[in-house]
Amino acid sequence: MTNTLRRRLDGRLVGTFLIDQRAFVALIIIVAVFGLMSGSYLTTTNLIIMSKHVAYNAILALGMLLVILTAGIDLSIGATMCLTGIIAGVLLQGLNLSLWDITAYPQVWAVIAISLAVGTAVGFLNGLLVTRFNVAPFIATLGTMYMARGTALIISNGATFSRLAGSPELGNTGFLLIGSSAPLGIPTVIWVMVVFAIVIWVLTARTPFGRWLYATGGNERAAGLSGVPVFRVKRWVYMVSGLFAGAVGLCMVSELTSVNGDLGTSYEMNAIAAVVIGGASLAGGRGSVKGTLVGAFVIGFLTDGLVNVKVSSFWQIFIKGLVIVLAVMLDQAQEKLKNRRAATAAAASAKSYAAPPALPPGARPGETTNPGESPHEETHNQL
Repeated sequence: MTNTLRRRLDGRLVGTFLIDQRAFVALIIIVAVFGLMSGSYLTTTNLIIMSKHVAYNAILALGMLLVILTAGIDLSIGATMCLTGIIAGVLLQGLNLSLWDITAYPQVWAVIAISLAVGTAVGFLNGLLVTRFNVAPFIATLGTMYMARGTALIISNGATFSRLAGSPELGNTGFLLIGSSAPLGIPTVIWVMVVFAIVIWVLTARTPFGRWLYATGGNERAAGLSGVPVFRVKRWVYMVSGLFAGAVGLCMVSELTSVNGDLGTSYEMNAIAAVVIGGASLAGGRGSVKGTLVGAFVIGFLTDGLVNVKVSSFWQIFIKGLVIVLAVMLDQAQEKLKNRRAATAAAASAKSYAAPPALPPGARPGETTNPGESPHEETHNQL
């Protein structure tokens, strides 16, 4: 009986571990399977290329994580990428100021600052719609997604900006170094991912703002009554998400050396998938930086692995959707298991409190004896 109970407990522990660490287990399986199927999959060059692809999605996912922790969603990050990239392209090719009949060529640092400010402004608009006007996050960010994409197309008139190298005479060269440079042999975007991940980890795990995030997502009303500035927290996370989307847009445009109105299409779905696969709850209040990064690597290594073994792009879309559905199903299973254990523990605790007190030696149910009084003394008193 003891061995059977021990085996059951071991099985439950293993099952719990596999569910809790499902993203990491999935990553190991993906690397092992594609490593066996393709000899070039685990080469150093290919790992760096895949990690660079992962970095774009991971940065977006880190911003999305903050939003999802507050039980929100941000569908506008792909369009924000496009808008910031178009703004950078316009500024680098020359901004025509017809009112003064001049063409301005800002320096690269100004181009980067203005583009990031635009991305942050989109995030601020999202936060304003969600908090001030009480618009549901899905609807608010869906609307700004179309607005940002439409603005990018209006500015570019559907054209592609490809002259982004700048000119030494104008002093606006160096933008393309963001995408082409590789300090210590590692592409710049990977370094950006590492820095952003450290900042978000410190923010969520070591600051009061991080506690406010989890409290807001766990129970917004209770958090507000406890003094948490719920609306301010929500505005800030949407602004950070927009800022990160702008940074990804700049890095990608610099690497591609061109930009058009299609940049960033469906990238918001990849970011959401990475956060969910990493163990975050779409209901808010649960998620981690580590899980989000692992989720981004799962999506990136899976996509590049399918390309590496020459799987059809149509099947790639199907498989990615299947992975997302399975991740959500496992998340729901984990939540049900957690609730069931909590209910079992509560029932056991209530049962222990409801149990009758132990009878003293020699006493029968229904009898009462005073402490220190023997049964014979009680009988004598009754006589």
